[in-house]
Amino acid sequence: MTGTFTYDALPMRVVFGSESIEQLAAETDRLGLRRVLVLSTPQQRDLGDRAAGLIGKSAVGVFDSARMHVPVETVEAAESVASELAIDGCVAVGGGSTIGLAKALALGSDLGIVAVPTTYAGSEMTPIWGITKGDKKTTGRDRKVLPSSVIYDPDLTMTLPVPVSCTSGINAMAHAVEALYAPDGSPVIAAMAEQGIRDLADALPALSAAPNDARARATALQGAWLSGACLGATTMGLHHKLCHVLGGLLDLPHAETHAVMLPYVTAFNLPSARTAAAALARALRTDNAVTGLLALTADLGAPRTLLELGVNESDLTRVADEVVSNPYSNPRSFTREELIELLHNAWKGIH
Repeated sequence: MTGTFTYDALPMRVVFGSESIEQLAAETDRLGLRRVLVLSTPQQRDLGDRAAGLIGKSAVGVFDSARMHVPVETVEAAESVASELAIDGCVAVGGGSTIGLAKALALGSDLGIVAVPTTYAGSEMTPIWGITKGDKKTTGRDRKVLPSSVIYDPDLTMTLPVPVSCTSGINAMAHAVEALYAPDGSPVIAAMAEQGIRDLADALPALSAAPNDARARATALQGAWLSGACLGATTMGLHHKLCHVLGGLLDLPHAETHAVMLPYVTAFNLPSARTAAAALARALRTDNAVTGLLALTADLGAPRTLLELGVNESDLTRVADEVVSNPYSNPRSFTREELIELLHNAWKGIH
């Protein structure tokens, strides 16, 4: 990439490596946090309790009700607990749901956030927040929600089930794919995106074959870090808009929706983004980027159609209408009819 561009680096601190969760107290102390609320999902309450134990006397509670798509009701419940405990920061231990809840809390306050990701979603690297009210998911950007510190401990991903690992990794890959053709890209972001995709494309099949492969787990986490950082620095396109609408409107699983939609939207966009197509093909070690994506998702056993996710064909028009009413920037313009056709292909599995 050459020519005129702007690169606005985000202030982020990363602690990466095996057993790095042991540095959690040092990170909260460095930020001057004295009343910390630990956030988790119900399924990861034990890890939340472990984090609270590591933080010690500065941990004043554990809120274990984080949910996918960050429902406004969950945010309000967490805000009530945060107010009652007079917290000055939170530690989000988990995936995008938990980190998203931390961001929602920070949006209305000046809370410091330490993120400890246990999946490959990449949300911890972005100032992007999202809250769902009813069937509508609202998203935005605000630097106050960006975690001040991120602890990447590959050990915490070792027990992440293979199907979740794979769809989570494809979700992260989608961030990097869209960064390759974002209107506000730069040579720095392009390099990070290509490496992030390469890391994930190499690591996911390896950990799928051997879930206890520590090197593959670490490589996948590095890919998620790079891909998330790309999303944090660039504008989202049609892929993310579709996934946000599908998730908010139909309550679909976030990572699985990304896994289904990525090959279809990529095939739609790449004819208008030749440089991105070449970079993606290099990262996937293939001659054809779309074919490479399809092969990867098939090899990983990820869901491949919206029908598999329980979407009714009658819902597709509603999704298209919502996307058209407030579209994101995209390298290729589209009509409502083209969007409906894309969604029908993704519903049926037509490539």
